[in-house]
Amino acid sequence: MKVALSKGMAIALFCFGLVSTNPSVAQEKKPTIERKWWKEAVVYQIYPRSFKDTDGDGVGDLKGIIQKLDYIKSLGIDVVWLNPIYSSPNADNGYDISDYQSIMKEFGTMEDFDTLLKGMHERGLKLVMDLVVNHSSDEHKWFQESRKSRDNPYRDYYHWWPAEKGKPAFRPGAFEVDGSGWRYDKQTDSYYLHYFSYKQPDLNWENPKLRQEIYSMMNWWLQKGIDGFRMDVIPFIAKDTTFPVITQADLDKNYQGRWDVFMASGPHLHDYLKEMNKEVLSKYDVMALAEGSGMTLKSAHDFVDADRKELDMGYHFEGTNLGYIPGYFTKMNPNWSLVDFKKIYSDWDAVYDQKGWGTIYLGNHDQPRMTSRWGNDAPEFRAVSSKMLTTFLLSMKGTPYYYNGDEIGMVNAKFNKIEDYRDIETIAEYEKVKIAGGDLKQFIEDQKTGGARDNGRTPFQWDSSKNGGFSTAEPWLKVNENYTVLNAAAQEKDPNSVLNYFRKMTKLRKSNPVLVYGKYTLLDKNNPNVYAYTRELEGKKVLVLLNFSAKNAVANTGINLKNAKVLINNYATVSKKATLRPYEALVLELK
Repeated sequence: MKVALSKGMAIALFCFGLVSTNPSVAQEKKPTIERKWWKEAVVYQIYPRSFKDTDGDGVGDLKGIIQKLDYIKSLGIDVVWLNPIYSSPNADNGYDISDYQSIMKEFGTMEDFDTLLKGMHERGLKLVMDLVVNHSSDEHKWFQESRKSRDNPYRDYYHWWPAEKGKPAFRPGAFEVDGSGWRYDKQTDSYYLHYFSYKQPDLNWENPKLRQEIYSMMNWWLQKGIDGFRMDVIPFIAKDTTFPVITQADLDKNYQGRWDVFMASGPHLHDYLKEMNKEVLSKYDVMALAEGSGMTLKSAHDFVDADRKELDMGYHFEGTNLGYIPGYFTKMNPNWSLVDFKKIYSDWDAVYDQKGWGTIYLGNHDQPRMTSRWGNDAPEFRAVSSKMLTTFLLSMKGTPYYYNGDEIGMVNAKFNKIEDYRDIETIAEYEKVKIAGGDLKQFIEDQKTGGARDNGRTPFQWDSSKNGGFSTAEPWLKVNENYTVLNAAAQEKDPNSVLNYFRKMTKLRKSNPVLVYGKYTLLDKNNPNVYAYTRELEGKKVLVLLNFSAKNAVANTGINLKNAKVLINNYATVSKKATLRPYEALVLELK
């Protein structure tokens, strides 16, 4: 496979002996690593609804992304992952798709998409689409037909349970007030399955006709020239269609006590993924990423090992789940342990030490803002802690996924009332607390630092003009009130800004293959404030020191830093000391 290299990467690989200009040498000595473009890429996630509005309706659109392509390119990223832009009634902001081969009217037209794809490819950027095929919208023509009668040709495109058999065994419905994943439909006196909202009925992958419909749609997009798929909750697609009763004892015994692990363990899941690879993915030079809901350390290789011919990468939830309080889906313990954090990421690195490939991320459209969740969004620490987290993401092994707005250090909106929220999940959780007679004021407070997805979905803060330069109209979701001081335009002018630090860090990763392919070794693992590790490749060794606290902290690595070379530092004054300032990040080349 031919892989395009940046000039810096090509030079660095040559220096490390991973490529050769001598044909005879190249034949005699094979590379020690299996290089792929998606391993070397930095992926930038764009939430279209909140990125840039050009037509004045308060909703971001494809032309807004087109308008900002030069900005996107300037970040030093390689791939854009685009959240769903397909036709949708927007019960779950586009994750309820009514037509997989058309564009949501709010976002624009297929001609706009073609222009966007062309503009990206002209700039050397790749585009990855969100593939949402565990479920569709209940307004999709397949479901509209499916619910008409029990003998409709589309009936078996979804999971139905006849009411005369009694209520089906419980399955969770994440976005429902009653928590049930089954909904009664009077028209055919049956229940249908939906692991999320009742507006998102689950597709029946056990039906080969349905699978072929999906593969045909995937091929259609790939033939248009897109560069891969991020696959939404793809581990959930396979079901045991007898729908046996599952008790908590069953979950504890077989699935770590977790519904998500159960739902990711369908009997024919890997048969379907192998079939997808054969029918679609293997025909193109593309990347395939699983949103790894229910994926565990034990099951990860089943998805991503190259010899299995399924997917390329998956991202786990153990890191982002750290601190969630059991029984409170949207509440978190702010005093999470860095020691636990380090163990999670070290354990996942070890999974892929010999084979397979991992990912690294700290935020996305389903998470609070990275700086608020893992750093410190107080004014005196926001910038430096944001830079520290960027250093972590771009110096770890695995493909980094970086969410739009984090490159300028955007923080949680911290809305004061439920009316400010638009997210289906937060609203459902609020209703659960209300019905239970719980403390609604405390619930709202919890969302300010906790799991409310709208914290990560507020409009991008482009400049200090009205609505942060996102739109001339009232935005679909409120802009964070700090946009007058925290925005991209102001940071463009400041060489020490969060934005320009991100650019420096992407450049450093590209010019140092050790940060992509190098072996990871955790140091000082019980230090409660400092995350320290080395990366090693072909004789080059780099030390990364990260202070995750608001106070000075000592890194006990046992390494003499006297002759080390500073590659990057997130303070205005360069340091080369084991005592780190609050939220300091230091990357050193060891001699």
